[in-house]
Amino acid sequence: MNNYQDDRRMVNNAVGFNDFLTKMYGWMSLAVLISAATAYFMSSVFGIAGLMQNRWLMWGSLLVWFFMPFVITSQAMKRPSLSFIFLMLYAMITGVMFSSIFLTYTGTSIVAAFLSSAAIFITMTLFGLTTKRDLTKWGTQASAALIALIVAMIINMFLRSSIIAFVFSVIAIVIFTILTASDTQRMKNIYNQANGQVSTTGLAVIGALQLYLDFVNLFSQMLSIFGLGDNRD
Repeated sequence: MNNYQDDRRMVNNAVGFNDFLTKMYGWMSLAVLISAATAYFMSSVFGIAGLMQNRWLMWGSLLVWFFMPFVITSQAMKRPSLSFIFLMLYAMITGVMFSSIFLTYTGTSIVAAFLSSAAIFITMTLFGLTTKRDLTKWGTQASAALIALIVAMIINMFLRSSIIAFVFSVIAIVIFTILTASDTQRMKNIYNQANGQVSTTGLAVIGALQLYLDFVNLFSQMLSIFGLGDNRD
């Protein structure tokens, strides 16, 4: 009898975990699709050049883009449905922010950067799901390195060194490659530790947001490398 109950519990846990992964990766993929569609639509229909001249709109979008992840994360466990809507809105805002890439880079560079980012992301997220190695230390070190890199990137905005920018892009790719694996494992561990006591939908929104950010940043840095030779500015 106990063996039967244990087997049933394992099956239920596996089904619940698969449902969690389906939500998390499905919503992350949907967010990426919305961002891509929004970026293309804004650049081809409205013309992003005119929008970029509106400083109030651009700065407002940037501030919302920066703070909205904190809102989504804080509300995910309390209002999961609302946080899901916010995630999709955030994906649209990100699409607006990325609209200018169609003016700066060729379609070939954009596709190459996207496919390369997707390949790295899929590989590392599978690694994060299947590895038995604890990636917590890797994730902590990568997060610390990211903070230092952001500061260095801000400094280089004044120096305007293309060589330094290229090196920073390579470092950023390494950082987000590590973060993709560690964030995947972290969400897996959070789900297992929660043991069904919290909203699976809320956890899936948080995971989708985190993995979405990893992918978007990975794509952004890949694009800066692939597009070195075709800058249209």
